[in-house]
Amino acid sequence: MSIPAIRPYPMPTEADLGASVPSWRPDAGRALLLIHDMQRYFVDLFPAGEAPMRDLLANLRRIRHAATALGMPVVYTAQPGRMSRRRRGLLRDFWGPGMRSDGPDREIVSALRPGPGDVLVEKCRYSAFHDTGLAEVLRTHRRDQLIVCGVFAHIGCLMTACDAFTRDVEPFLIADAVADFTAPDHRMALEYAARTCAVTMTTGRLLDLLVARDDPGQLDA
Repeated sequence: MSIPAIRPYPMPTEADLGASVPSWRPDAGRALLLIHDMQRYFVDLFPAGEAPMRDLLANLRRIRHAATALGMPVVYTAQPGRMSRRRRGLLRDFWGPGMRSDGPDREIVSALRPGPGDVLVEKCRYSAFHDTGLAEVLRTHRRDQLIVCGVFAHIGCLMTACDAFTRDVEPFLIADAVADFTAPDHRMALEYAARTCAVTMTTGRLLDLLVARDDPGQLDA
């Protein structure tokens, strides 16, 4: 199986989200922003200039800018390109050999390229925690919240949120800052996360809460 052709679909809105089980609130002093697999190999599968990728890029830029302004650590994940059969493991049975190891496939898209203080971790499985340094980055920065954005919502993003939950790190899956193969896949990821392992919210809600927590005076506004 290979990644299917992706057709445009609208991003979910606040009205589309069900209630999450926990009442966690993102805090700029506790959270780390994870930008998951925003490499050209994956991004180029989406129709350019249309939803959901158009909205994903715009929302991720807003979140990335806010994270920098609030002093939040930012981590990017990226797959390394053509892996040996042993390193690729069972992923090959589902998705084939994967991206090439050279050329533009591996690059983070230009609109979201990591800055000098950001961390890039190489990953070879769905979860961004598997055999990477992500857990150590969280410990080093004394962070116990993870804001998950990127692609694909029902695969790596969801598995990373689940893995964070098992490590007692509070995950936030940002509904309109992830994208997927189809609208049903996207919806399934959000519904599963909200019921079992994470808080789901929109970019606007996330930014409102981060700024309010960082500036207590705004809580009274």
